[in-house]
Amino acid sequence: MPLPLIATLAALLYLVATGMQLVALAQRGTNASRLPVSIAVLAMACHALVAWDSISTEDGVHLGFYKVAALVFLAVNIACVVAIALKRPLHNLLLVLFPLSAVAVMVSSLGPQTEHASHLGHGLLIHVASSIIAYAVLTLAAVQAGVLAVQDRQLHERHPGGIVKWLPPLQRMEAMLFELLWVGVILLTVAIVTGFIFVEDLFAQHLVHKTVLTIVAWMTFSSLLWGHYQLGWRSQTAVRLTLAGFLALMLAFFGSKLVLELILQR
Repeated sequence: MPLPLIATLAALLYLVATGMQLVALAQRGTNASRLPVSIAVLAMACHALVAWDSISTEDGVHLGFYKVAALVFLAVNIACVVAIALKRPLHNLLLVLFPLSAVAVMVSSLGPQTEHASHLGHGLLIHVASSIIAYAVLTLAAVQAGVLAVQDRQLHERHPGGIVKWLPPLQRMEAMLFELLWVGVILLTVAIVTGFIFVEDLFAQHLVHKTVLTIVAWMTFSSLLWGHYQLGWRSQTAVRLTLAGFLALMLAFFGSKLVLELILQR
Protein backbone atom coordinates (compact mmCIF):
# COMPACT_ATOMS: atom_id res chain seq x y z
CA MET A 1 0.00 0.00 0.00
CA PRO A 2 1.43 3.47 -0.88
CA LEU A 3 2.69 5.51 2.05
CA PRO A 4 0.18 8.39 1.61
CA LEU A 5 -2.71 5.91 1.82
CA ILE A 6 -1.34 4.40 5.03
CA ALA A 7 -0.92 7.91 6.46
CA THR A 8 -4.50 8.79 5.47
CA LEU A 9 -5.78 5.61 7.12
CA ALA A 10 -3.85 6.46 10.30
CA ALA A 11 -5.28 10.00 10.34
CA LEU A 12 -8.84 8.75 9.83
CA LEU A 13 -8.47 6.17 12.60
CA TYR A 14 -7.13 8.86 14.94
CA LEU A 15 -10.14 11.08 14.21
CA VAL A 16 -12.58 8.19 14.69
CA ALA A 17 -10.90 7.35 18.02
CA THR A 18 -11.21 11.01 19.06
CA GLY A 19 -14.94 11.06 18.33
CA MET A 20 -15.49 7.79 20.16
CA GLN A 21 -13.51 9.05 23.14
CA LEU A 22 -15.77 12.10 23.34
CA VAL A 23 -18.79 9.79 23.45
CA ALA A 24 -17.08 7.59 26.06
CA LEU A 25 -16.36 10.58 28.31
CA ALA A 26 -19.94 11.84 27.93
CA GLN A 27 -21.23 8.44 29.04
CA ARG A 28 -18.70 8.32 31.89
CA GLY A 29 -18.19 4.62 31.30
CA THR A 30 -14.83 2.99 31.93
CA ASN A 31 -15.63 0.11 29.58
CA ALA A 32 -16.56 2.58 26.84
CA SER A 33 -12.98 3.85 26.82
CA ARG A 34 -11.57 0.55 25.59
CA LEU A 35 -12.90 0.76 22.05
CA PRO A 36 -11.38 4.16 21.12
CA VAL A 37 -8.06 3.05 22.59
CA SER A 38 -8.23 -0.17 20.53
CA ILE A 39 -8.88 1.85 17.37
CA ALA A 40 -6.02 4.15 18.35
CA VAL A 41 -3.69 1.15 18.53
CA LEU A 42 -4.53 0.40 14.88
CA ALA A 43 -3.89 4.06 14.05
CA MET A 44 -0.53 3.91 15.81
CA ALA A 45 0.41 0.76 13.89
CA CYS A 46 -0.20 2.62 10.60
CA HIS A 47 1.57 5.67 12.05
CA ALA A 48 4.59 3.52 12.90
CA LEU A 49 4.76 2.19 9.35
CA VAL A 50 4.74 5.74 7.99
CA ALA A 51 7.38 6.90 10.49
CA TRP A 52 9.68 3.95 9.82
CA ASP A 53 9.41 4.17 6.04
CA SER A 54 9.98 7.95 5.97
CA ILE A 55 12.85 8.07 8.48
CA SER A 56 14.85 4.93 7.68
CA THR A 57 16.17 4.76 4.10
CA GLU A 58 19.08 3.17 2.24
CA ASP A 59 20.90 6.52 2.42
CA GLY A 60 20.67 6.66 6.23
CA VAL A 61 18.32 8.19 8.77
CA HIS A 62 16.17 11.22 7.88
CA LEU A 63 15.50 13.36 10.95
CA GLY A 64 13.92 16.37 9.31
CA PHE A 65 11.39 18.62 11.04
CA TYR A 66 8.23 16.92 9.74
CA LYS A 67 9.61 13.40 10.19
CA VAL A 68 10.69 14.00 13.78
CA ALA A 69 7.38 15.69 14.63
CA ALA A 70 5.46 12.61 13.45
CA LEU A 71 7.83 10.33 15.35
CA VAL A 72 7.41 12.37 18.54
CA PHE A 73 3.61 12.23 18.32
CA LEU A 74 3.82 8.47 17.84
CA ALA A 75 5.99 8.20 20.96
CA VAL A 76 3.61 10.46 22.92
CA ASN A 77 0.60 8.35 21.91
CA ILE A 78 2.35 5.12 22.85
CA ALA A 79 3.34 6.57 26.24
CA CYS A 80 -0.24 7.71 26.86
CA VAL A 81 -1.80 4.37 25.89
CA VAL A 82 0.73 2.48 28.03
CA ALA A 83 -0.16 4.75 30.99
CA ILE A 84 -3.86 4.07 30.39
CA ALA A 85 -3.14 0.33 30.33
CA LEU A 86 -1.46 0.80 33.72
CA LYS A 87 -4.76 2.23 35.05
CA ARG A 88 -3.72 5.87 34.88
CA PRO A 89 -6.67 8.20 34.06
CA LEU A 90 -5.18 9.93 31.02
CA HIS A 91 -8.06 9.29 28.60
CA ASN A 92 -8.85 13.00 28.48
CA LEU A 93 -5.44 13.74 26.95
CA LEU A 94 -6.32 11.67 23.90
CA LEU A 95 -8.75 14.39 22.80
CA VAL A 96 -5.77 16.70 22.31
CA LEU A 97 -3.17 14.21 21.09
CA PHE A 98 -5.09 12.28 18.44
CA PRO A 99 -6.20 15.21 16.22
CA LEU A 100 -2.65 16.63 16.33
CA SER A 101 -1.26 13.19 15.51
CA ALA A 102 -3.57 12.98 12.49
CA VAL A 103 -2.13 16.23 11.17
CA ALA A 104 1.47 15.21 11.97
CA VAL A 105 1.30 11.85 10.18
CA MET A 106 -0.24 13.42 7.06
CA VAL A 107 2.33 16.22 6.90
CA SER A 108 5.14 13.72 7.45
CA SER A 109 3.92 11.67 4.50
CA LEU A 110 3.11 14.52 2.10
CA GLY A 111 5.51 17.25 3.25
CA PRO A 112 8.88 17.97 1.65
CA GLN A 113 12.18 16.46 2.79
CA THR A 114 13.92 19.15 4.85
CA GLU A 115 17.14 17.43 5.89
CA HIS A 116 19.73 15.18 4.28
CA ALA A 117 20.12 11.61 5.51
CA SER A 118 22.75 10.92 8.14
CA HIS A 119 24.35 7.78 9.55
CA LEU A 120 24.07 7.35 13.32
CA GLY A 121 26.17 5.00 15.42
CA HIS A 122 24.67 2.87 18.18
CA GLY A 123 25.57 5.44 20.83
CA LEU A 124 23.89 8.29 18.99
CA LEU A 125 20.83 6.12 18.37
CA ILE A 126 20.56 5.57 22.14
CA HIS A 127 20.83 9.32 22.68
CA VAL A 128 18.21 10.12 20.03
CA ALA A 129 15.82 7.41 21.26
CA SER A 130 16.08 8.48 24.92
CA SER A 131 15.59 12.12 23.91
CA ILE A 132 12.42 11.33 21.94
CA ILE A 133 10.96 9.17 24.72
CA ALA A 134 11.77 11.82 27.35
CA TYR A 135 10.18 14.51 25.18
CA ALA A 136 7.10 12.32 24.70
CA VAL A 137 6.55 11.79 28.44
CA LEU A 138 7.15 15.46 29.24
CA THR A 139 4.73 16.44 26.47
CA LEU A 140 2.12 14.36 28.28
CA ALA A 141 3.02 16.20 31.48
CA ALA A 142 2.59 19.57 29.74
CA VAL A 143 -0.82 18.61 28.34
CA GLN A 144 -1.81 17.27 31.76
CA ALA A 145 -0.70 20.58 33.31
CA GLY A 146 -2.86 22.51 30.85
CA VAL A 147 -5.93 20.40 31.65
CA LEU A 148 -5.17 20.70 35.37
CA ALA A 149 -5.00 24.49 35.09
CA VAL A 150 -8.44 24.66 33.47
CA GLN A 151 -9.91 22.25 36.02
CA ASP A 152 -8.42 24.14 38.98
CA ARG A 153 -9.66 27.51 37.70
CA GLN A 154 -13.21 26.32 37.08
CA LEU A 155 -13.41 24.60 40.45
CA HIS A 156 -12.25 27.77 42.21
CA GLU A 157 -14.84 29.78 40.28
CA ARG A 158 -17.45 27.14 41.14
CA HIS A 159 -18.48 26.87 37.51
CA PRO A 160 -17.37 23.41 36.45
CA GLY A 161 -18.56 22.57 32.97
CA GLY A 162 -17.61 21.01 29.66
CA ILE A 163 -14.90 18.39 29.84
CA VAL A 164 -14.00 19.40 33.42
CA LYS A 165 -17.05 17.63 34.83
CA TRP A 166 -15.79 14.38 33.27
CA LEU A 167 -12.30 14.57 34.76
CA PRO A 168 -10.99 12.64 37.78
CA PRO A 169 -10.70 14.53 41.10
CA LEU A 170 -8.22 17.40 41.19
CA GLN A 171 -5.86 15.61 43.60
CA ARG A 172 -5.73 12.57 41.30
CA MET A 173 -4.99 14.78 38.30
CA GLU A 174 -2.21 16.51 40.22
CA ALA A 175 -0.71 13.20 41.36
CA MET A 176 -0.66 12.03 37.74
CA LEU A 177 1.19 15.19 36.73
CA PHE A 178 3.99 14.52 39.20
CA GLU A 179 4.20 10.86 38.20
CA LEU A 180 4.73 11.95 34.59
CA LEU A 181 7.30 14.53 35.68
CA TRP A 182 9.29 11.93 37.62
CA VAL A 183 9.43 9.56 34.67
CA GLY A 184 10.18 12.40 32.26
CA VAL A 185 13.04 13.80 34.34
CA ILE A 186 14.65 10.37 34.69
CA LEU A 187 14.47 9.85 30.92
CA LEU A 188 15.72 13.38 30.23
CA THR A 189 18.67 12.72 32.54
CA VAL A 190 19.50 9.63 30.48
CA ALA A 191 19.27 11.69 27.28
CA ILE A 192 21.60 14.38 28.64
CA VAL A 193 24.15 11.88 29.97
CA THR A 194 24.20 9.87 26.72
CA GLY A 195 24.56 13.15 24.84
CA PHE A 196 27.70 14.05 26.77
CA ILE A 197 29.05 10.54 26.23
CA PHE A 198 28.26 9.97 22.55
CA VAL A 199 28.00 13.43 20.95
CA GLU A 200 31.40 14.76 19.99
CA ASP A 201 30.84 18.34 21.20
CA LEU A 202 27.49 19.29 22.74
CA PHE A 203 28.60 22.92 22.93
CA ALA A 204 29.46 23.26 19.24
CA GLN A 205 27.91 26.27 17.51
CA HIS A 206 24.97 24.36 16.04
CA LEU A 207 24.27 22.46 19.29
CA VAL A 208 24.97 24.91 22.11
CA HIS A 209 21.43 26.33 22.23
CA LYS A 210 19.95 22.81 22.31
CA THR A 211 22.26 21.81 25.15
CA VAL A 212 21.65 24.97 27.20
CA LEU A 213 17.86 24.91 26.76
CA THR A 214 17.68 21.20 27.58
CA ILE A 215 19.67 21.75 30.78
CA VAL A 216 17.41 24.71 31.65
CA ALA A 217 14.37 22.46 31.15
CA TRP A 218 15.92 19.72 33.29
CA MET A 219 16.68 22.21 36.07
CA THR A 220 13.12 23.61 35.91
CA PHE A 221 11.48 20.20 36.16
CA SER A 222 13.89 19.05 38.87
CA SER A 223 13.31 22.23 40.90
CA LEU A 224 9.57 21.68 40.65
CA LEU A 225 9.87 18.11 41.93
CA TRP A 226 12.10 19.24 44.79
CA GLY A 227 9.75 22.11 45.64
CA HIS A 228 6.72 19.82 45.57
CA TYR A 229 8.16 17.32 48.05
CA GLN A 230 10.10 19.75 50.23
CA LEU A 231 8.01 22.94 50.13
CA GLY A 232 4.60 21.64 49.13
CA TRP A 233 4.40 23.36 45.74
CA ARG A 234 1.13 22.44 44.03
CA SER A 235 -1.59 23.63 41.73
CA GLN A 236 -0.82 26.75 39.70
CA THR A 237 2.86 26.77 40.73
CA ALA A 238 3.21 23.23 39.38
CA VAL A 239 1.36 24.18 36.20
CA ARG A 240 3.47 27.28 35.53
CA LEU A 241 6.80 25.55 36.10
CA THR A 242 5.78 22.50 34.07
CA LEU A 243 4.78 24.67 31.10
CA ALA A 244 7.92 26.82 31.46
CA GLY A 245 10.15 23.73 31.45
CA PHE A 246 8.29 22.29 28.48
CA LEU A 247 8.65 25.54 26.54
CA ALA A 248 12.42 25.44 27.02
CA LEU A 249 12.49 21.78 25.99
CA MET A 250 10.33 22.42 22.93
CA LEU A 251 12.63 25.23 21.80
CA ALA A 252 15.62 22.94 22.30
CA PHE A 253 13.99 20.06 20.43
CA PHE A 254 12.31 21.86 17.53
CA GLY A 255 13.53 25.47 17.60
CA SER A 256 16.72 25.01 15.60
CA LYS A 257 15.07 22.60 13.15
CA LEU A 258 12.33 25.14 12.48
CA VAL A 259 14.82 27.95 11.82
CA LEU A 260 17.48 26.01 9.91
CA GLU A 261 15.29 23.68 7.84
CA LEU A 262 12.11 25.65 7.18
CA ILE A 263 13.17 29.30 7.38
CA LEU A 264 16.85 29.30 6.31
CA GLN A 265 16.46 26.04 4.34
CA ARG A 266 19.92 24.75 5.24
